[in-house]
Amino acid sequence: MTVSRTAMIAGNWKMNYGPKQASSFTLEILPPLGQIIRKYPYVTSILCPPSISLAAVREVLDAMPVPRVELGAQNMYFEEKGAFTGEIAPDMVRELCESVILGHSERRGYFGETDELVNRKALAALSHRLRPIVCIGEDLAQYETGQTSEVIHTQVHASLANFTAEQAKDVVIAYEPIWAIGTGRAATAEGAGLVIHLIRRLYGKMYGADAAAAVRILYGGSVTSANISEFMAHPDIDGALVGGASLKPDFVEIVRKTVETMEQA
Repeated sequence: MTVSRTAMIAGNWKMNYGPKQASSFTLEILPPLGQIIRKYPYVTSILCPPSISLAAVREVLDAMPVPRVELGAQNMYFEEKGAFTGEIAPDMVRELCESVILGHSERRGYFGETDELVNRKALAALSHRLRPIVCIGEDLAQYETGQTSEVIHTQVHASLANFTAEQAKDVVIAYEPIWAIGTGRAATAEGAGLVIHLIRRLYGKMYGADAAAAVRILYGGSVTSANISEFMAHPDIDGALVGGASLKPDFVEIVRKTVETMEQA
């Protein structure tokens, strides 16, 4: 990792932890997480609970503020308001959160979200001072038939289009090979690094060298405290979007090992 990019470890809780559980879990992990974050200024941690639990976690974070421990939503819609039952507008998310995950493979796969829809959401997030964490990645069939590069080209150009040069620096990209999500079958650091290097190169062609150098690209897919150091040792990988392990105290160990790896670099 270059000095100009700070690490980011985001925990996607998915459809787990209602308000009471979310509050309790945040109270459990925040003190040890705070000890690490305060000591090492070059890492940010983002907690991403279900939308119904955002207010409960926000209350804990406000009562026990820790610099660079932030709140993120798992999704939002691009419209300002209106008759969109079940959706959440950007301004609503911004009242509680600093970031929002967009285009996760589960949103794409289960709910039919397209690259174009993800792009509209990302643009709406940026216009409301929200940091979009835009997810891209190939599925198992595409991976096994050697289509990874083609899929990444398509998703980068469609999901990450139409940003200004300054907006492009504020986006976070999460490379999540779908075949590795929740399977226990993580990509290798070398394999993930090659794809992330491709993403950075494509992004640079779209928005210039400064944006390519500034954008943070995370790896996601069966990340644990046992393998995070391998990923963080790669110069193109700037952190992780963590799924199952973010629901356990192991999430704190992932952050700890992240900063330990950076200290050794």
